[in-house]
Amino acid sequence: MPVVPVSPSRQRLPAWFKRSLPDNAISAETNGVVRKHGLVTVCEEATCPNRQECWSKKAATFMLMGHACTRTCTFCDIDFVRAPPALDPTEPERTAAAIRELGLRFAVITSVNRDDLDDGGAGHFAATITAVRAASLGTSIEVLTPDFLGKASAIDTVVAARPDVYNHNLETTARLYPTVRPQARYQRSLDLLKRVKAADPRIWTKSGIMVGLGETDDEVRRVMDDLRAHNVDIMTIGQYLRPSLTHHDVIRFVEPSMFEQYREWGRAAGFAYVASGPYVRSSYVAEEVLKGALDLADLPRIQGT
Repeated sequence: MPVVPVSPSRQRLPAWFKRSLPDNAISAETNGVVRKHGLVTVCEEATCPNRQECWSKKAATFMLMGHACTRTCTFCDIDFVRAPPALDPTEPERTAAAIRELGLRFAVITSVNRDDLDDGGAGHFAATITAVRAASLGTSIEVLTPDFLGKASAIDTVVAARPDVYNHNLETTARLYPTVRPQARYQRSLDLLKRVKAADPRIWTKSGIMVGLGETDDEVRRVMDDLRAHNVDIMTIGQYLRPSLTHHDVIRFVEPSMFEQYREWGRAAGFAYVASGPYVRSSYVAEEVLKGALDLADLPRIQGT
């Protein structure tokens, strides 16, 4: 079994990671709504470095199906559990109510992996999309789903609920899957994205990776080619940051100029939009990313059609 690189000390962040953040008080309203409706966010569970910035704009990524995951990806700060609790049937409505209360024009909904469920939680995603549509008619929806173990029926269930954007992250390059995503399969994730686009060409497909896990720039370029070959419209690329000393090491900090190079490579590869930068995450400024893609392409949106 591949050895996961783990060192006993945390690397110092390079100078280009310094930035000003809004006051914590500005994000209090988002925090209050999340708590009021008893919801989980990936912003908190995955220790996202953008939480304060996003919450100050009332942008949160809602995480369905619990606090813990059935997989052990070595980059992720979400807890692992072998036997998660049963799904809460009230969660779709509570999520929709929070989105309505925050007045979100664009909502991002993700989940933990639930390999214990026959459909991986696809029906729960679909129920949540339906609830949000009913509660906030003008809200566009992006989902960020697990791979559902490649089950076609599960993927089709989410597609049939008609999100505007279907996101599924590759996370890293094919070579690093055994150490970074041991229960996932690179080709399975690519096949999911291709199936989504084939099932409904109006849905924007999106995927992202982190750099700094040991990949080479040539491998990053290969991922771009693979995504485009599977009809993916939008790509995100961000710097991996180690959540704790027990997680996968940061092998390198990619300089801003290289992130710009990734963006140029992505444009040349044919993506409608590439978001690339040290703090970019798959859900970061997701509304602005879609707007950027809409400015550059004529693919119609699901919402309002």
